[in-house]
Amino acid sequence: MSSFIAGYITEDIDEWIYIDVEDQHPDSMRFIRDCEKAVGKEITILKSPYGSVENAIRTAGMIKLPGGFAPCTAWLKKRVRKEWELKHSSEHITYVWGMDRTEIKRAERLEEGMPQFFHEFPLIEQNISKEVAHFILQETGIQRPVMYNLGYNNNNCIGCVKGGMGYWNRIRKDFPEVFRKRAQMEREIGHSILKECYLDELDENRGKNDGGVVAECDIFCMLREYEKEQV
Repeated sequence: MSSFIAGYITEDIDEWIYIDVEDQHPDSMRFIRDCEKAVGKEITILKSPYGSVENAIRTAGMIKLPGGFAPCTAWLKKRVRKEWELKHSSEHITYVWGMDRTEIKRAERLEEGMPQFFHEFPLIEQNISKEVAHFILQETGIQRPVMYNLGYNNNNCIGCVKGGMGYWNRIRKDFPEVFRKRAQMEREIGHSILKECYLDELDENRGKNDGGVVAECDIFCMLREYEKEQV
C-alpha cells in the first residue's frame, strides 16, 4: 500500500508493477484494480511459476535460513523482479519505493544492494510515516487492503514465514486453515517458522498484538493539505 502512495505522490510513473503471490488475500487484487482507476494506467501483473509460498518452500526443502533468506521471498518476488529487469536491461530504470520515514536504513541497504539502478524514496524524502500514507490513501477514496482492517501491519502473504508469535496467533484466529497447513508443513520439512517453537506448540497467549496501522494526519500532513488548497 505504501508503494502505491509513493508512486501516487510522484505522479510521473512510466510503469506500475505488482508481483502477485497466491497466498496474498484476494482483496489485494481489488485494491490493484482501484489503484489502476486512480492513476489511469494499467498495472503490470508479474507472477512466479512457483505460485505459492508452500510450493517454494517444499521445492527448497527449507523455510528460511538464520541470515534471513527465505525461498518464498527469493523466488516468488525477488527472482520475478530480476527477470523483469533482464527484459528491460537496455532501459534506464528508476525504482520508486514505498519505504516510510522510519525505514531510512532499509532504503540505504537497498541502494547498496542494487547500485546498477536509480532509486527514489518519496515517503522518506517528504517525511511521511506509514500512518500518514494510510491517511493519504483514505483521502483518494480507495479502500485500503482488508488485511489492515483485520489488524495486520502489512498486506503480506497470509501466513508470512517472517511473522512473529503475535502475528501467528492472530493468523490462528483469522485464518485457521492457513495456520493448520503451515504447522503441518513445518513438521514435514523439519524446520520451524518461529525461533521459539513449532506452530503446533505455540501458546495462544504468546506474542505482541499492537492492533495494526491507524490512518492519521500529523502536522506535516496538514501542511500538505493546506498547500494543495492554496494552488
